[in-house]
Amino acid sequence: MKNLKLKAARAAKDMSQQQLADAVDVARQTINAIEMGDYNPSLNLCIAICKALNTTLNDLFWKENDNA
Repeated sequence: MKNLKLKAARAAKDMSQQQLADAVDVARQTINAIEMGDYNPSLNLCIAICKALNTTLNDLFWKENDNA
């Protein structure tokens, strides 16, 4: 499942994938893979991304459950 929340948060901060990757010390391809839903990042990477984007884990990585 694509992570459109991450992509939107990154765009809201006017950051490119490369800029975010540099901020969290990963390759740009890693950020792309997370946004495309092809890679599940570690908790440490999720936290680093949230800090770089000044947001929360729930905002970026919590999947809404329609059955709740």
